[in-house]
Amino acid sequence: MRADAARNLAAVLRTGARLLAEDPSTSMSAIAGAAGVDRTTVHRRFATREALLSAVFQAKLDSAERVLDEARLMEAPVAVALHRYVEGIIPVSREWPVDTRRMMKGDPEANSRRQKQSQRLDDFLRRATDEGFLRPGVSLAWVRAVLDQLVDSAGHQFPEVEPPRAADLVVDTFLSGVGSS
Repeated sequence: MRADAARNLAAVLRTGARLLAEDPSTSMSAIAGAAGVDRTTVHRRFATREALLSAVFQAKLDSAERVLDEARLMEAPVAVALHRYVEGIIPVSREWPVDTRRMMKGDPEANSRRQKQSQRLDDFLRRATDEGFLRPGVSLAWVRAVLDQLVDSAGHQFPEVEPPRAADLVVDTFLSGVGSS
C-alpha cells in the first residue's frame, strides 16, 4: 500500500472510531469528510458501513492485543504487569474510543477476539487475587468492572493526564482505594 493510501486509511479508521463513539449511526460520508478524504476513497476501501466498523474494531483489538502481550500479565510481577497494562491501554482507549462491547454484536470474529482478550485480563485478575494483591471474596465481575471504569475515566475524563501518570493513579486507586485507612 502506498504511503498516502496508508495515511488515508489510518485517518478514516481513527476518525471513524471517534465519530462512531459519539454517534453509532454516523454516515460514511460524514466520516470521510471529517477524515479529510473523498467519499469515494472510503467507499472504495469499505463497501458498507459495517465493513468500516469491522475494520475499526479490528484495529482497536490489534492495539489491545499488543498491550496485553507487552504487559506480560502472567509472567511479570503483578504490580508491574498491571501498570504496563494500564499505561498501554489508556492510549488505546483514547485512540479508539468506540465501545466494542456494545457495538460489535454483528461481528462474530471481532466479538470472539474481544472475549479472548477479556479472558486474559480476567485470568490476570484471578492471579492478582491469588497472590494477595486483591481482597479474597470480592467477585471477579466487580473487580473487573472497577478496573475497567478506572481505565475509562483516566482515558476519557482526564485526557490531559499523560498515560504514565494516569497509570500511576489508576493502579494506586485500584490496589489501595481512595480511603484513608
